[in-house]
Amino acid sequence: MPLVRIDLAKTSTPELRKAISETVYNAMTEIANVPEHDKFQIVTLHDQDQLVYPAAGYLGVSYTPNIIFIQVTWVAGRALDTKKAFYRKIADDLHAKTGVRKEDVFIVLSDNAREDWSFGNGEMQYAPK
Repeated sequence: MPLVRIDLAKTSTPELRKAISETVYNAMTEIANVPEHDKFQIVTLHDQDQLVYPAAGYLGVSYTPNIIFIQVTWVAGRALDTKKAFYRKIADDLHAKTGVRKEDVFIVLSDNAREDWSFGNGEMQYAPK
């Protein structure tokens, strides 16, 4: 049930956007045990001045105007090692498939509860029993 938001430069190609989408989805299903077909994503393109990051870098990581922000909201409960493997798989696979710098892959996870989701019809499909 993840909701993924991908924010990147308007100058990105449709091929890059598709590769990012597929790479994130594959990491979710292969590493984070997300069910098949559970793919809800929003891809937003921005002018360069709308993607703000520290020009001097942060925590030893340097960034370029090709930075990709990936936000994943999903149900809490995944182990620390799973989250680490998830980050690594996305960065490694994007680099291998597209040449994207691993440093430019910025990922944030937001955990929430199962009852925080409605997949339509105004219903809480994962309501507590």
